[in-house]
Amino acid sequence: MAASLRRAPYTSCSSSSTETDDEGVRGTCEDASVCKRFAVSIGYWDDPYIEHLVRLSKERKAPEINRGYFARVYGIGQLIKAFLRKTECRCQIINLGAGMDTTFWILKDQGLLPSKYFEVDFPTIVTRKLHSIKFKPLLSRPILELHSEDTLQMDGHMLDSDRYAIIGADLRDIAELDQKLKKCNMNTQLPTLLIAECVLVYMTPEQSASLVRWAASSFRTAMFINYEQVNMGDRFGHIMIENLRRRQCDLAGVDTCKSLDSQKERLLSNGWETALAVNMMDLYSRLPRTEVSRIESLELLDEVELLEQLMRHYCLCWATRGGGELGLKEITY
Repeated sequence: MAASLRRAPYTSCSSSSTETDDEGVRGTCEDASVCKRFAVSIGYWDDPYIEHLVRLSKERKAPEINRGYFARVYGIGQLIKAFLRKTECRCQIINLGAGMDTTFWILKDQGLLPSKYFEVDFPTIVTRKLHSIKFKPLLSRPILELHSEDTLQMDGHMLDSDRYAIIGADLRDIAELDQKLKKCNMNTQLPTLLIAECVLVYMTPEQSASLVRWAASSFRTAMFINYEQVNMGDRFGHIMIENLRRRQCDLAGVDTCKSLDSQKERLLSNGWETALAVNMMDLYSRLPRTEVSRIESLELLDEVELLEQLMRHYCLCWATRGGGELGLKEITY
């Protein structure tokens, strides 16, 4: 019998004492989602789900922004697939600060769904996403089809099913995060992939170190993917910082974004055994030429130098712990 969504009696979720200060950070979720939706709309990559979660911007996004998001989505996607293949999908994924991400639905279509997929974000963002899931059959149907019970319950800040869970929590509150994930049947014995896209940079270095340390200590076999800024000590980096500050968004963790080495060191000094990192310009140069030719034919790019500057100020960093028998340490670009 097919399951159905049922709203449980509302229970409030504890809010961060810095709720007002986090408004700018939540705004970056909207910005990134809108940019991804626009890039999809002009053919950079396929995603039939994002239109059910994110509005289409009336403003055309610059070609260098679109190419940057393509490299981001492609790069993270390749690492996710490598982990899933190494573990033969007998694993779990925890997307920290997931926003309007659609990876769960994409992986299901590709036959690469892990044992369970978790998403965590601010309660207000989770509430918005849950509303879309509840009322958009294209989003709710895959969750319900994979669920063994007749009904699954959700409240304003949480939905838990057999293969997918979404949780409203503050990533700076490790005890709350751990408790809510375990309530949704997070399995610490399963190989676990944790993903953070432009998340750690909005925490203080101490807060992000605590999160990274918790991730390393909670699972016997794990991999951590982090995408965010790098080389932020130069003039271009300072301009990026000031632009965000004007929008009431402070990069509290920018000190850890000085170099690829500082990015790797945060992981290695907090329990991870291996760490690799690449700036996005180098990653872009390693993409399949057929894909690069395809996306570069979509629109004319005048500001090649600006694209290179932007890409050199973002990086993809990944770390592993355990998993020697699975070959996790072999995952690379």
